[in-house]
Amino acid sequence: MTNSIKTARLVLRRWREEDKEPFAALNADPVVMEHFPATLSRAESDALAERADAGFDEHGFGWWAVEADGEFIGFTGLQVPRFTAHFTPCVEIGWRLARSAWGHGYASEAARASLEDGFGRLGLTEIVSFTAVPNVRSQAVMRRIGMTHDPAGDFDHPVLPEGHPLRRHVLYRIRRQG
Repeated sequence: MTNSIKTARLVLRRWREEDKEPFAALNADPVVMEHFPATLSRAESDALAERADAGFDEHGFGWWAVEADGEFIGFTGLQVPRFTAHFTPCVEIGWRLARSAWGHGYASEAARASLEDGFGRLGLTEIVSFTAVPNVRSQAVMRRIGMTHDPAGDFDHPVLPEGHPLRRHVLYRIRRQG
């Protein structure tokens, strides 16, 4: 297993203890968390960081901590969703960056590197991504990295209750070329 991936401007790497404080700050930012049910407490954020890194030991992949210019800016990578839906089991690509890192193309750059790792080193044939319908920024990243919306795959997220404004999700897919 590789311990890091380098792109032109970013380092995707395993998590470190010192990542937890800036990760908690971005998870507490209501703008960053606008399309999630709630912001996260420090304890919830720390637990998420630990689960993200544990994925590497469990599956050989997970959510990478992302650095730009030596600074932690968020995560991107692959994971196995922990809920059941019509398209699971599957491998999902996701990302979450601090607001200060938005608008620089970092999410797309890091996600492309994660896709290459998934289709290359891991030999996956398909990777999915999903988000709440109003999250147009993440949907734009999905399109920029070559994913295609699968309208027949759109779903109500089973973790969110009926009537929740973020329950309806869109599903995007990408298949390995060749």
